[in-house]
Amino acid sequence: MFAPRITGWVSAQGQRALLRFAHRRLVRRSLGEGGSLITRLGGITARLVDHQSSPQRGGLPPMFAPSISGWVSAQGQRARLRFALRPAAAPRLRDEGGCLLKQRERASAFFPTSDVRRLSSTERGPEGVRGFTLLELLIVVGIIGLLLGLIAPAFTYIKGGTDVTSDAYTIKGVLDTARTYAKANNTYTWVGFFEEDVSQSSTNPATAGTGRIVMSIVASKDGTIIYDPLAPQDLTTRLIQVGKLTKIDNVHLWTHTDAPSATGSTPFDSRQNVPPAYCIGDASPTNSTTPFQYPVGNPAPAAQYTFVKAVQFSPRGEARINNSTISNGTEIFPLQTAAEIGLEPTHGATVPASIPANLVAIQFTGVGGNVRIYRR
Repeated sequence: MFAPRITGWVSAQGQRALLRFAHRRLVRRSLGEGGSLITRLGGITARLVDHQSSPQRGGLPPMFAPSISGWVSAQGQRARLRFALRPAAAPRLRDEGGCLLKQRERASAFFPTSDVRRLSSTERGPEGVRGFTLLELLIVVGIIGLLLGLIAPAFTYIKGGTDVTSDAYTIKGVLDTARTYAKANNTYTWVGFFEEDVSQSSTNPATAGTGRIVMSIVASKDGTIIYDPLAPQDLTTRLIQVGKLTKIDNVHLWTHTDAPSATGSTPFDSRQNVPPAYCIGDASPTNSTTPFQYPVGNPAPAAQYTFVKAVQFSPRGEARINNSTISNGTEIFPLQTAAEIGLEPTHGATVPASIPANLVAIQFTGVGGNVRIYRR
């Protein structure tokens, strides 16, 4: 009952024929008849509309109007015709190298005078014309080697200065630990110094030499001074070990030979002038009359290190070199306003032939035990 009328079917077939005809003409003349083509197609559209809507212009009378299905088919044909009337896109033609002509037009817009074309496989662009020659490469490597040779001594000097400064702060830390332990435990402590040969591993017993400083902290077991200042003796059996041994390499104990004064131009040259008797170095002080060894114990074990240079801290934090020995009523090492530990860097077990530039002096006060580092 809803089948389309014959007249509607005939009308739709005619519109399809007209559309096919218009489409063929559009494709054939798409590049040369832009304005007239639109006008002609517009006329075809007008005739299609008039043909369907007006009986006076060749259309069908109302009694033979197309059915609903015919009307839907006609609407689809009109949509296809409108799509055909849209401006056609430029064809994507390709040149012999495979590049789109559109890309060449864009390149010409930015570089009007350039001839943009695709390079063949046998051609090179400007960036691939040349590279480094072997001679140029050798010259560059030679210049780099020369610069490294010139700046290497500077790096060595900086490293040496950094190392000896780090060693000085290590010694300062050991002294601070001993002083803090003495005050916190109301006892006496000692820091012993021993220098051995750095060119070999530590032996048992140790081999005295140059280049490695060994430090040991010990404390009185009962909190007393544990020796008679009038009759000093070995302290090993009455001591306890505080922490482990501390070792620093490539550094040498040095007894200062300069004469610093308050008018010195640098902090190192203007430090307090400490008498050699109160300096721990290679030539001072005299061996302690209260030595001790490592390890400690009772009975005394076999000694690996024997410390004859030491700093003593009292329960009040007072510091003195070696001990409080009294000989014939005179204190051998009285409390000083300052004592010093001198350091100089070494390269292995060889003592520098001349005094190096980066010397370090570690001074500490007798009463407060305050430590200060001076660097040349």
